[in-house]
Amino acid sequence: MNFKEFILSFRVHTAPIPLTEKIRSAVISGIAIFLLGFAIQFLPEFNFPLAMISSIAASTVLLFVVPHSPMAQPWPVFGGHAFSALAGWLCGQSIQDPVLAAACAVGLAIILMHSFHCLHPPGAATALMLVLFNTHFNSLGWAWVTGAVLANTGIALLLALLINNLLPGRHYPMRHTPEPILKTDHLQLKREDIEWALTQIDGVVDVTEEDLMDIYELAIRHAKSQKKNNPKS
Repeated sequence: MNFKEFILSFRVHTAPIPLTEKIRSAVISGIAIFLLGFAIQFLPEFNFPLAMISSIAASTVLLFVVPHSPMAQPWPVFGGHAFSALAGWLCGQSIQDPVLAAACAVGLAIILMHSFHCLHPPGAATALMLVLFNTHFNSLGWAWVTGAVLANTGIALLLALLINNLLPGRHYPMRHTPEPILKTDHLQLKREDIEWALTQIDGVVDVTEEDLMDIYELAIRHAKSQKKNNPKS
């Protein structure tokens, strides 16, 4: 990478998201947080009051702004917070130095999320939160931590299922198409085609045009190499 490319790499990457979609995402995210906090007040408290965990706000961005993202799907959300909470609790209890405990908690959380195929970035914030507020959470006990994490993620997922499927252009969870068929022997997509296609989607695709073009070109190369190696297929 030369100096010019290095400087250009800092430019803002924009996606053709309509203003109405931006406003809608912001409004429903705020509504979801309100409903989450409202619902938690009515859950059984079991001697200690349940509370909203701050990392659930980051999950809200994924669930209601980019609900079709792989990291916003139910298992990554649930597993990401659960395994990260476990990592934070274990490191907070076993490592005295808070800085070292925080580093180990985040690292362990990422390893667990990768291992169990539930990578969810806000989960790392859950692990960090349990370490930073270890003294407070230690007095409440692991049962409270478990209940708080399950309550927050469970209600957030229920709201995502309800709200996203009521809005046009959205579906949650993301539906997987087994074998999309696209013949490209005599067809070459251009950047303009990708940009136009993005404007036709009533929702948010959390990748840039450059990313989509790269993915498309890599897929075409792979398909051609497969066809070359297996001419009968």
